[in-house]
Amino acid sequence: MPDQLHGVPFDSWQDAPFSNEGWRSLTEGLYFDEPPFEAPADMRSASGAIIVEPDRRVWVVSPTNQFWGYVNTFPKGTCESIERAALRANALKEVFEESGLRVELTGFLADSTRSKSVTRYYLARRLGGNPADMGWESQAVHLVPLDELASFVNQDVDRTLAHQLCTFLSGG
Repeated sequence: MPDQLHGVPFDSWQDAPFSNEGWRSLTEGLYFDEPPFEAPADMRSASGAIIVEPDRRVWVVSPTNQFWGYVNTFPKGTCESIERAALRANALKEVFEESGLRVELTGFLADSTRSKSVTRYYLARRLGGNPADMGWESQAVHLVPLDELASFVNQDVDRTLAHQLCTFLSGG
């Protein structure tokens, strides 16, 4: 593992929050537009982030035991609230728990309907952290070139997100 990538060090996040209030405090002052979040009553609410490096490589996680059939996917997890601040805070927490990375949310990408949840995905940039600090939910963290992303993730919903990301980054 190199010491840094694009001038951002790989260092363990020593003072990572451990409470919902702590995660929520990291979302204060984030200003970007996003639509209202809507999920049917029988579906769980979730959020996550797609972390893009300046060279357009994307961070992807491999869930332990291929949880829910995911071989490679984007960090995400369920959230008890559909309030914007809670969704954003949950995305930061899930990224850290599943990838070991500390990120800043930079915008809204998409809402993705899955079999049992609707997931709000944010775009993010890495501020620090270390993939070696990933939690037990992941068995690996990968840095994937954008043009290989759609073939690297194994679920159709993630392939759709990869295509949406490509379109967004291309300015379309």
